[in-house]
Order: sequence, then structure tokens, then C-alpha cells
Amino acid sequence: MMITKKAITANEKYVITLSSVRPQRPSPSAAKAAGETTSSALSARKTGRMMPLVRLTGNNSNGRAVAAAAAPLICAAVLAAGCAEEQESPPASAKRAAPAEAPQTELARSESAKAAAPAKRQRFTVSVSGDLLMHQPLLDRALDNGGGHYDFAPFFRPVRRYIAGADVALCHLETPLAPGTPATYPIFRTPPALAKSIAKSGWDGCQTASNHSLDQGAAGIRTTGRALDRAGVAHTGSFASRRASSEPTLIRVRRGLKLGLVAYTDATNGLPLPTPWAVNLIDLGNLADAEREIVDDARKARRAGADAVLVNLHWGAENADSPSSAQVALAKRLLDANAVAAVVGQGPHVVQRIDRFAGKFVVFSEGNLVSNQSAAAGLPAATQDGLIALLRFRVGSRRTAVERLRYLPTWVRPGDYAVLPADPDADPDHAAALRASRSRTIRAAGRGNAFAPLPFD
Repeated sequence: MMITKKAITANEKYVITLSSVRPQRPSPSAAKAAGETTSSALSARKTGRMMPLVRLTGNNSNGRAVAAAAAPLICAAVLAAGCAEEQESPPASAKRAAPAEAPQTELARSESAKAAAPAKRQRFTVSVSGDLLMHQPLLDRALDNGGGHYDFAPFFRPVRRYIAGADVALCHLETPLAPGTPATYPIFRTPPALAKSIAKSGWDGCQTASNHSLDQGAAGIRTTGRALDRAGVAHTGSFASRRASSEPTLIRVRRGLKLGLVAYTDATNGLPLPTPWAVNLIDLGNLADAEREIVDDARKARRAGADAVLVNLHWGAENADSPSSAQVALAKRLLDANAVAAVVGQGPHVVQRIDRFAGKFVVFSEGNLVSNQSAAAGLPAATQDGLIALLRFRVGSRRTAVERLRYLPTWVRPGDYAVLPADPDADPDHAAALRASRSRTIRAAGRGNAFAPLPFD
């Protein structure tokens, strides 16, 4: 399926500012205090319309394209990140969904790519963020935000520019959206109104596969997809039909460039799949099969016309500071495949390291973007931290690859649950907590060849 960026309205401003093994599970009392549960089993946007995406992952519970006129401003803002050579993109209003393309052979795709290669190198940025976990305190706050109607958008307003300012923005929706009385731990039912707030905040698509994907059964998968469809948000990871699960997901970036998205989860909290295609599920105990399934999907996306494929995995042990040996092994296998450009993960609810294998990036865990998890809930302080990864892709005549990665450390402010850049100046009243959060995140994610935290203004 083909997904296009949404049109930019005249009164909407897009600015991206780039400024200055397995651990012990938390105690039942701590988990309950935060509304948290550990995974129990490895079992089998900002106006147009978007179709569902492809595959993803999940694991825990608690706690644009920019208009051509705006491109120079964005490039000036991200000069420090090396985006000075960015080509202007056409007005988003001129973008159209491409007709379905017949599969091509690798040779035909290669020749077509050479013929259509732009005179200048093009670059585009993909923003990927951590878990969205709407626990009861957040539901209460969202109800207050909307004056009796759920409005989650204020949570994301402080970091919106890092979402809406990217060419493609992806979120991880960990819990099902379903009508009825909202519920959190241990079986989630999140208000469908979250989908509108996701669209309003600038995300183009959401990953929906997680250990909570089946909390509301097959009906919850259907209502999640329906809510996101109505909000114009693409989605992938959980599927209402076999056909939907088999279709590769392509997101049109600009000037015919397309990003493929493939994703899986390693757990469903022991809940059985209602159908074989309901959720993309891998077993980290069987790396050969996991690699085969994921790489096959990546190749399918490439054959359908994707210039690059991003793999998203919801995986790993909750609250673990480091990925397991199985995760590292799988990441190496995937990045060895020509069809995979990068791997980004969520699931542990804390930030884990960024690494490179075969010259390609893997973000093992982005942590939580928003949740009620924190030290106050009896969980690690790092559960209040997260990061937004900004992957800069460079388009080449032979392949499109991630040439640089920057990340924004984030912190969830208690009370209003606003996601703040982890910058002491973001809120002087919480300067010490923000400074500590930024330090934790940078220590966990690291910095290295072509990847580093963003400076702040």
C-alpha cells in the first residue's frame, strides 16, 4: 500500500530546531504502583488520508514533508546536523498517492533508479519515538485538557517540532484503542480519541504491535485500525485481515522517494493470536526464523518500490539497561541484509544504546515517550526518560542509507505529563531533574561515529 504525507495548511508552521543477562523483574508491588506488568511470554497526518502500515512490535504496560518555502529555514536550523545540502521538496499539497506498482526485478529496479536519480543528492529525515502508554493519571489529565473530552495533544506540544518537522514521523502506540470505559493495567483499553491527538501532534504513522496488542482481542485490533484510519494516521503491526498483513507498507517522502516500514514484536503477554496474521510475532529464541520473516518482508517492500526499509522491533526485557545477546545477534543479522537500512526498537521502557553493525544503525530501545512510569511509581528513574531519534537518510544512485543519526533526550514532567526536551532551560522549576535525565539518556544511548545527542538552542 502507498501512504502520502498530508497537505500543509496555510496557517500551519513547521519548524525543526536542532539546538545546542535479562534483569530482575520489578517487584509486584512496584509494578502495581505504576500500573505496570512485565511481559510474560514469547508467544507464537497533517490533513490527507492514510492507509494502514505493515508490521511492528510491543512489550510493556504502565506507567512532511515540509513545504518548499520552509525548506531553507529547516536546513538552516539543522545545519549543525549536516542537512545544508537538502533539496527543496515540492509543496505537500501537490503530493498524490502513487498508483500501485507492479513488482520489479532487482535489475529493473536498479536501472529505473539510475534513470530517475536526481542531479543532486537528496536527504530526508525520519523521526521515530518511544512508547505511548496512557495510564490512568494520564487519562484523567487528558480529560481535563479537553474540558470533558479526551485531548492528549498537550502532552506532546513541547516536542512537536521534532515530530512534525521531520519528513516522516512514526510513533509507537502500545495499547489498543477501543470504545467503552477506559482501562489500564493489566488489560488496556485506551480511548480512540488518542488517534486524533496523534495526528494533531504531527505523526504520520504508528506502530501497533506490542505485548498489549491483544488486550481487547481481535475486536480491539479492528477498532484501533478504524480510529487511526479516521484520524488519517497510518498504522502497522496488528491486522484485521490476512490481506492487510501481507501488504508491504510504503510511505512517500518526496519526489518519488519511498520509505518502507517493517516491524514485529517478541511477545503478547501470553495471549494467543486469534488469527495467524493478527500481530507480527517473532521468537528471539529462534533467530533464524526471526531473521527470515523480517528480511523477507523488507525485500517485499523493496520490490514494491521502497528506496529504503526501516525495521522496528518491540523487543527485550523490561527495565533492562542493555539488550540481550539474542537482540544483538538479531540486529547484526538484519543489518547484514541489503534490504534493511536501519533498526529501531522499543519495549524495555528505558533507553538502551545506539550501535552500528555493517555500517548501519540500530537503536535498541528509545524508552518511553510518555507514561506514568517513574521512580515515584516504584520503577527505575530511567522509565521517565526517552529519546526521539532523527535518522537522516541520503539518497544515492545505488542505495538510500542512513548517514547520520541525532537524538533528542526527553523527560516526562509529573502533573501535566508534558514531554519536555531534557534541557534544564525547558522548565527551570525542574532543572535538576531535567539535567539528571539528560545525563542518564546520553550515558545509555551513547555517542559515536555519526550519532550524537542534539544540542539545545
